[in-house]
Amino acid sequence: MIHVLETWRIKPEFTDRIPELMQRMDDLVGPPAHEHPAFLGHATFLQHDDEPTRVDVLYPWRSREEAEALTAGEGPLIDDFQARYCSVPREIVYLTEVPHEHDHDHEHDHNHGEE
Repeated sequence: MIHVLETWRIKPEFTDRIPELMQRMDDLVGPPAHEHPAFLGHATFLQHDDEPTRVDVLYPWRSREEAEALTAGEGPLIDDFQARYCSVPREIVYLTEVPHEHDHDHEHDHNHGEE
């Protein structure tokens, strides 16, 4: 499994419409993705606090090759959207989770110093 990270850079004049626009984008590309056998879960949409025109979309996928094959054919679905609402075309990077151990035996001070 991999994680796909898409970065969408919305034009400043549309910042107040980002939830609506990201829903519109998801309505364009979501149905074919959700039907794909490599689809492993829903996307998380994250708007940057310090750069509100930037929205990252993170979602799990079975393999990079399958993700690339799907996104390569999305141009006709999103070209008009990107031309109208985005300052640059979306960027896509692929992430692999780094295995690590979680220290479950470590006690955290959740009382913040209170006894």
